[in-house]
Amino acid sequence: RNGDGRAVLRSPVREFLCSEAMHYLGIPTSRAASLVVSDDDVWRDQFYNGNIKKERGAIVLRLATSWFRIGSLEILAHSGELDLQRRLLDFIIQQHFPSIAMNDSNRYLEFFSTVVSETANLIALWMSVGFAHGVCNTDNFSLLSITIDYGPFGFMDSYDPNFVPNTSDDERRYKIGNQANVGLFNLSKLLQALKPLLDPRQKQLASQILEGYGERYYIRFIELFKTKLGLLGENEDDNYLIAFLLKVSLLC
Repeated sequence: RNGDGRAVLRSPVREFLCSEAMHYLGIPTSRAASLVVSDDDVWRDQFYNGNIKKERGAIVLRLATSWFRIGSLEILAHSGELDLQRRLLDFIIQQHFPSIAMNDSNRYLEFFSTVVSETANLIALWMSVGFAHGVCNTDNFSLLSITIDYGPFGFMDSYDPNFVPNTSDDERRYKIGNQANVGLFNLSKLLQALKPLLDPRQKQLASQILEGYGERYYIRFIELFKTKLGLLGENEDDNYLIAFLLKVSLLC
């Protein structure tokens, strides 16, 4: 796409509609506050088939509690700017994680545990409404577990774990059925970025927290689907029923 960083009108319109839908579905998300049409022409190959067309440019004003991402810490760790990374991390905790005491020597560990739990919750919420983000890299994953960076997203019309809304994702890395795994991958990158700030005991505990991500995601996933089906209480057959209905949906 030549990396011009511009948006064409259809993209902000889609983002506005989807972010409002996600908000009212109760899913943490950024919001589109305004949309301004530009006089500039933007050339786009919409379907990556060589058919380039001139489209109207536009600018969308996005609002969110925070725009800090996993990549915000990852890039500082990669460049060895540990003092700046520590200052940024302390700022993020102080501003957005009030339950974590700044004088707590385990504050980075508590921060990581919260991000792991909330990321599992967010992706389970995505799955509960059939939402596929499309580009789940570390720079598109919010540290506050907010849905950000609406690009080639999509909603499944019918259940298909191989659904990919991004036509440029030839390897199907970000297919909807892989979103939980990609979340784990991104959290492992966050842990890698945090390790220089952790002592040996904290590193071991952080690894254990990361290992618990899958269970946290699965528990939340089941909770959401039980609610959708109106299943009350606990029954050992509930999980089987959910899996069976998803399989039936796939066959249909």
